[in-house]
Amino acid sequence: MANYTYITASKQIKVGQGKLKGIFVSAASATPTITIYDVQSGTATTMFGVFTPVAATYYPMGNYDGSFFNQGLNVVISGTVAATVIYE
Repeated sequence: MANYTYITASKQIKVGQGKLKGIFVSAASATPTITIYDVQSGTATTMFGVFTPVAATYYPMGNYDGSFFNQGLNVVISGTVAATVIYE
């Protein structure tokens, strides 16, 4: 069963293993970017490099079943972004 977290700033979404299903971006302005890392603490592994989101757009992450992360799910945003992160 998928969970969700609404964010407007960078956030550690989950600690530990899981799957990132996708991100729905409801608002994006002021040179917005999103970068997604597999990290809890220490050195981060980039899951999805910097991309420029568009408002009112859903971004599926990985294949139909999502993308697995090992340490934790950390989403870093810049600019003005409001998004819902869907994960397990």
